[in-house]
Amino acid sequence: MAKKNVVIGYLGSQLDGGMGAGRWEKWRPTVSLVSQPDVVVHRLELFHAPQHLALAELLRTDIAKVSPETEVQLIEMPHEDPWDFGEVYATLYDWVRGYRFDPAHEQYWAHITTGTHVAQICMFLMVEARFIPGVLLQTSPPRKWKEGEPGSMTLIDLDLSRYDRIAQRFEAEQHDAVAFLKRGIATRNRRFNALIEEIERVAVHSRAPLLLAGPTGAGKSFLARRMYELKQTRHQLAGAFVEVNCATLRGDGAASTLFGHKKGSFTGAMADRAGLLRTADGGLLFLDEIGELGLDEQAMLLKAIEEKRFLPVGADREVASDFQLIAGTNRDLRAEVAAGRFRDDLFARINLWTYSLPGLRDRPEDIEPNVDHLVQQVGRESGRAVRFNAEAKTRYLAFAQSPRAPWSGNFRDLSASVTRLVTLAEGGRIGTPLVEAEIARLEWLWERETVGSGRPGKSGMAGTAGGAGDGEEGGEGGGDALLAALFDPPELAAMDLFDRLQLAAVLRVCAAASSLSEAGRQLFHASRQARSVVNDADRLRKYLLKFGLSWDRIAAAR
Repeated sequence: MAKKNVVIGYLGSQLDGGMGAGRWEKWRPTVSLVSQPDVVVHRLELFHAPQHLALAELLRTDIAKVSPETEVQLIEMPHEDPWDFGEVYATLYDWVRGYRFDPAHEQYWAHITTGTHVAQICMFLMVEARFIPGVLLQTSPPRKWKEGEPGSMTLIDLDLSRYDRIAQRFEAEQHDAVAFLKRGIATRNRRFNALIEEIERVAVHSRAPLLLAGPTGAGKSFLARRMYELKQTRHQLAGAFVEVNCATLRGDGAASTLFGHKKGSFTGAMADRAGLLRTADGGLLFLDEIGELGLDEQAMLLKAIEEKRFLPVGADREVASDFQLIAGTNRDLRAEVAAGRFRDDLFARINLWTYSLPGLRDRPEDIEPNVDHLVQQVGRESGRAVRFNAEAKTRYLAFAQSPRAPWSGNFRDLSASVTRLVTLAEGGRIGTPLVEAEIARLEWLWERETVGSGRPGKSGMAGTAGGAGDGEEGGEGGGDALLAALFDPPELAAMDLFDRLQLAAVLRVCAAASSLSEAGRQLFHASRQARSVVNDADRLRKYLLKFGLSWDRIAAAR
């Protein structure tokens, strides 16, 4: 069934003007667009100023004569100043956001021949930002006017290279979209902000699969849902958001859950099942921990991504589903491919846009804005207004941003911690005693995790923080042992005692760190807060180079 044509445009007070019979003796663009011999306009959404209501009603009457199949909706736009860009944009934006678009059954044309230049630019912005899910429409008069000649109309395929100056007006809208993806949290980590800005552009302009990598709790699921909601505001997705953790799929049930099955196809298949891929038709499918999928399911998924068709379990006919895929993983899929546990062709298909979300420990400067956001959010949910005492907040942040806080569960740990603080706050105030108790709880939690995993426990973490040596692993002896391993006795004897002691302390931290970056964060934790550009790894690399050392050499000597 053909889609209906819907035109959105402004009344031209001059070009469409004229109240007498002579109006039929001139070309009027709004009448022209409904008079095209090969095009039917089923509905016209016509904006007009309050003072032009009589002209708008007359124009609707004239349109009924030349195109009775066109429904004309008159919409009053009360601009105090039609040349004020901010006012016109805001009014049009509010109308567009409240309008019920139906792209499945209607196609939309934004008429830019009429209205002020400001109105035309705003219409362009609405189309380019996908707030109006359609194209631009321009009408032109005939070269030689004669009564009844409608002129021509053109649908414009935007070439952004020709509209660079106008496209600059998208900057504010893009900023809002980026803030939306971050929950409105004013994050301070430059790498994370740059990553989210690129993800925003990809989310708006691409339907290709996207891969989010990162540790558990880094926010992959949350970001996938926000991308879906952002695309919905641009009328790019009409279907549902479907999320599944592939780690929960096992055996025959994995294929059935994802691709559906026919009744009787296996024991227990008592009825047909659509499957999650069909449920996501027209929407977004988020497959978290995609590396957990079996090889057979990976092959079926690849076909579904490339052909938009797949075969349910036990079926002899393929079914169709057009969904956008976002995948999540906390594994290195490159290593999984090398080990034969993940198909290289599927990896190549989902690896067009790959983003690694940093863990909370790698974004210490973002802990404070996230804590502020969570305090407000948990407070609203519990119906309470809760705040930190100044001393308590300083104490909590000092711990949260220190090497003593690994945040192994990332934002899940932080959310749970703030929830406990807000819940236990008496009189809506989080005080120092409550913070001290929460710090003890977190240290106990992380100590249990490290002991259970065979990694160094609390004492080991204290050693990496540069505390006084007590003979344990990572203590002062560890630094001296590395010095002895890295330098000959004559080289050590030639060093000043100051340099030798300082280098031993640095090596002690390096010995306990998993990477150059992690060691740098610990060593320069205080001064990094005051720097506009943070590159701890480079600072540490240059320091080590003064002694002829490299990270690889230190790692080999550990």
